[in-house]
Amino acid sequence: MDVYYTGQFVLPLPEGHRFPMAKYHMLRDRLVAEYAGIELKTAMPASDGMLALAHTPEYIRELTSGSILACAMREIGFPWSEAMVARARLSVGATIGACRSALKNGLAANIAGGTHHSYAHKGSGFCVFNDSAVAARLMQAEWGRDRLNLHTPLKVAVIDLDVHQGNGTASIFQDDNSVFTLSIHGARNFPFHKETSDLDVELADDCEDDAYLHALDQALDELEHRFKPGLIIYLAGADPHEGDRLGRLKLSFDGLEARDRRVFDWAWQRRIPLAFSMAGGYGSDIHETVQVQMNTYSVALAYAKRWKSTKVI
Repeated sequence: MDVYYTGQFVLPLPEGHRFPMAKYHMLRDRLVAEYAGIELKTAMPASDGMLALAHTPEYIRELTSGSILACAMREIGFPWSEAMVARARLSVGATIGACRSALKNGLAANIAGGTHHSYAHKGSGFCVFNDSAVAARLMQAEWGRDRLNLHTPLKVAVIDLDVHQGNGTASIFQDDNSVFTLSIHGARNFPFHKETSDLDVELADDCEDDAYLHALDQALDELEHRFKPGLIIYLAGADPHEGDRLGRLKLSFDGLEARDRRVFDWAWQRRIPLAFSMAGGYGSDIHETVQVQMNTYSVALAYAKRWKSTKVI
């Protein structure tokens, strides 16, 4: 299974910054050491033209040049630097690579990504560019270019199971019936002003495994009745875990593994290619966040083997 990574690129952050940047190289190192089925791929940076599929030219220009207002950077939550911009481009490029691989092989991943709070015109909540939105639109464009004789456009479902609503993604695709946005998130969690996804499922604080999985089953049933995707982008956030300091939910390791299994199986049963990203994870113990993500990869690898054995793509 192809897994896209931004090299050993670590964004320099001030000491004490609350974003757990170390989780990415910790996850990478464990994947390489423990899972033989991983094919680590180096991400390529997203170009201005790619970013413009989901973002305004003004935002891309201001962010890239460093002329962006200080208040806009405070909303993002990172200090501006050329390294910050470069990493954001690579994170988008990693999801693009994962989507291309998934359309060819059935399943692929981005070790980072899931930057769903980024709107067309601004970033927010540790999200600079919206990797899912850019990748979805680019895959649709490439699908149409490569299949000139086909009249069926590529429909994309974004299944966002980060604990926070994918408000930026919902806003970008608000009037686009070729992309279905599904978000299952904490009702009282960030962002406090929610956008309208195609399907929003809000959960009460302290929601546990059984209630969460029941809500997920219902949401997947509704997705099937309303939309027929040709590609799924799955945000497998670790932050619904009971040990997450920002999550407010109480899912166990087993509950989150069951969540992942439901999503991967739903896609597999319908032979829908799936690319996934890791999205949020802010555990009081960073090792617990990484373990949630390792469990996601363990499930994914089992389904990647099924895809490989069928050779149906």
